[in-house]
Amino acid sequence: MQRTATIARKTGETDVALTLGLDGSGQGARSTGVGFFDHMLDLLARHGGLDLEVQVIGDLQTGAHHTVEDTAIALGQALDAALGDRARIVRYGSALIPMDEARASCAIDISGRPFTLFEAQLPPGSTGGFEHELAEEFLRALANAAKITLHVQIQTGSNAHHMIEAAFKALARALRAAVAIDPTETGVPSTKGTLTA
Repeated sequence: MQRTATIARKTGETDVALTLGLDGSGQGARSTGVGFFDHMLDLLARHGGLDLEVQVIGDLQTGAHHTVEDTAIALGQALDAALGDRARIVRYGSALIPMDEARASCAIDISGRPFTLFEAQLPPGSTGGFEHELAEEFLRALANAAKITLHVQIQTGSNAHHMIEAAFKALARALRAAVAIDPTETGVPSTKGTLTA
């Protein structure tokens, strides 16, 4: 079973080319023009067991917002497509990740119902061209496009780099668990019989 997808998304603000493989090992290059965001995508791929190729040309002269949001939309669309009818997946995943003084948790339901709850007290500012508030924008755009329920909480921390990194690693590990194939599941893990609507 090939669980892959390729998305091309071009707007007046960004040009995103993205390929996703759910059963990978972190292969691929990530190049968005935003150094810290590339690092977060690297973490997502490696700890999520994803092969992820991302190339983005964006209007960075206005900031990183459009680049981050449109990348998340493309990634969410790729995740939605790669999951297909959601047959035999675990569906749920969660993770609690420490990163030095920071700690973050993530819980995912591949539900077909987009929802995001983000709880964090991030200090203002930016790291490597990535404004800290873009962490929430990325998560919301990803959940909406992928049609998943996503809860992320940054429970503690003082260093924004560590706090956001912990959140991305928690997302990666929770996603890895949720998209995994359940050998005991013979159909779609839902009493409704569908997770796509």
